[in-house]
Amino acid sequence: MKKHISLKIYLYLYLIIAFSSCGKDDSEEYSIIPTPSPVVLDLEAVPYPKLSDYNFFDGEIKNLNPVKGVVPYDLNSTLFTDYALKKRFVWMPENVKASYVSDDDILNFPDGAVLIKNFYYNNIQPDNSTRIIETRLMIKKGGKWIFANYVWNNEQTEALYNMNGGFTNITWLQDSEIKTTNYRIPSKLECYTCHKSQQDSVPIGPKPQNLNKLFDYSDGTKNQLNKWIEHGYLENNLPQNITASIDWTDETQPLELRVRSYLDINCAHCHREGSHCDYRPIRLAFSETITPSNLGICVEPQEFINNSLKHIISQGSTEKSEMYYRLNSVMENERMPLLGRTIQHTEALELMEEWINSMEEPCP
Repeated sequence: MKKHISLKIYLYLYLIIAFSSCGKDDSEEYSIIPTPSPVVLDLEAVPYPKLSDYNFFDGEIKNLNPVKGVVPYDLNSTLFTDYALKKRFVWMPENVKASYVSDDDILNFPDGAVLIKNFYYNNIQPDNSTRIIETRLMIKKGGKWIFANYVWNNEQTEALYNMNGGFTNITWLQDSEIKTTNYRIPSKLECYTCHKSQQDSVPIGPKPQNLNKLFDYSDGTKNQLNKWIEHGYLENNLPQNITASIDWTDETQPLELRVRSYLDINCAHCHREGSHCDYRPIRLAFSETITPSNLGICVEPQEFINNSLKHIISQGSTEKSEMYYRLNSVMENERMPLLGRTIQHTEALELMEEWINSMEEPCP
């Protein structure tokens, strides 16, 4: 009897060991193989005629639900485009990465990289719906960036390639106020005007100084630069400390930092070396506005709009400041920025007014 029980125990232990070994072997043999991104990008064929041809989004395209490999991102401060909201994404082919150049330089993206920027409004009247106006792509091809703009149909089921530009009327509710704009969809030439660097076109936003912030991803909140490194989209060669711009709307931040961050993202792409307005005496990149004269403080304007405007920034006086005048104007031949804005940016004007009037000592 004892011998029979011992045999049963022996067989039981043997089966446990055997099944445990099988489980271990199976897990090693059938390891999970990562699936590639379903995005379709043939550099010989782009730009495609339809946005859906790229397969950036899953399900109904208007939901902008990214497929695997299409990573959302944001900037510390964002460009004003008549109050349009933006959803930004980046995608890159397998086995290539962007690399760090400097805090205030665009990342060095590989060929095949795509920057995806969707412009939309919520609370469109009269039914408080959401309407996507356009999706702008910048694609790195042959070492150069190309533009591919897609204009959405009224049904919000597709966006078609269109580099001719145009206007569309938008009426929406914002902060309990009805706003209206004749929204400008840029042409290829207008895209080049803002993105010009020497004779090439370059992105504006994806610099370490603008990307160095937290973002709420589907798998948790992470620093964007670290996320890009983890995802395999960025070389792990970042410096320990990055001098970053800030969210200009954050009223807890110093006033001048807010102004410098606003001007950097909204104006520096024209006011830098090799850009559309590089003949002007101001340089508005965040890294350059540490110097007061680059901000135009007490600098005489080159072009006198009227005799009351004494300086680009006249300390203590918005009435004498050309930059404030241009930011306030909606006239096409006077406004600043030249493109991307057809109405006043009220909150930015309030910021500039507070900053200028905080300077107690007048310009000589």
